[in-house]
Amino acid sequence: MNWQELLPRGSRDTRRRTLALTVVAIAAGGLVIAAVSDGSVFGWRFSTTRAPEGGQAGATDRTRQEIHERFQQGVIMLHAKRHEHAMTAFHRVLELDPTMPEAHVNMGFALIGRERYGAARDFFDSAIALRKEQVNAYYGLALALDGLRDRAGAIGAMRAFVHLSRPDDPYQRKAQAALWEWEADREQGGAARTR
Repeated sequence: MNWQELLPRGSRDTRRRTLALTVVAIAAGGLVIAAVSDGSVFGWRFSTTRAPEGGQAGATDRTRQEIHERFQQGVIMLHAKRHEHAMTAFHRVLELDPTMPEAHVNMGFALIGRERYGAARDFFDSAIALRKEQVNAYYGLALALDGLRDRAGAIGAMRAFVHLSRPDDPYQRKAQAALWEWEADREQGGAARTR
């Protein structure tokens, strides 16, 4: 007697189907990881997912390769909210190329994730000093200043982001909402002090 005959109809051995689905799921996961790591899909607006091509002046091919690999590792860790690991990767990138503003920005966002707002502010400031048009640095600077309870500075940095970013930027709405909230809080605080 075959053991499958004892099973009610419709409840056949599903091990092959389960194995096939597992293989498909693993393959799909690998494709997602590959897409995230090369920056072609799922790019997070505020992490620069691809290291700039010509940013490492005078670097050897091996050094450029390490910068690229560490940068990608940092971005993946940042997306996964593994902020300590992201900080380690971006620290190495900055050791190899201290003039890469994208690495300064991403280090700042990793520090915000650890609620180290003062250090984050410093990295956003250095990114802006390296490249004034590094738009996401202004957004990050606003978040860091807000974390430090510097509402006036946060409003100024967020206004700079709104002014410099494209009108179709997906973070325009968040920036406008933050500005509205911060300015309303400031007005309420001023009204309460005059009473």
